[in-house]
Amino acid sequence: MNFITLAADTANTASGAAQQVSPLSSILGMLLPLALFVVVIYFVMIRPQRKKQKAEDKMRNELQAGDEIITIGGIYGRVVSVKEDSLIIESSMDRSKIQISRSAVAQNLTVHDA
Repeated sequence: MNFITLAADTANTASGAAQQVSPLSSILGMLLPLALFVVVIYFVMIRPQRKKQKAEDKMRNELQAGDEIITIGGIYGRVVSVKEDSLIIESSMDRSKIQISRSAVAQNLTVHDA
């Protein structure tokens, strides 16, 4: 046997082995890394963001008159009255009142007993 026939025989057996792989295992082989990537992204990015959003919504829904807050614009104030979708806050020593949206509250500085 010479080198050319040996190489041809090796190529035929390699192509025969490649043809025996089922299409289902080929598709699973491609989709498995993609599914693993989606699961990792969910636990690293999406789940913590949802948890943070729920905590912010809870804080905004529990606001009461008298609470000290900071808005997302950096305004410090005290809640004067609470409405369904908005708040009225006093924002300075001269007691100027501002109506803001509940979603504009970044932080509640008042600690409530649980």
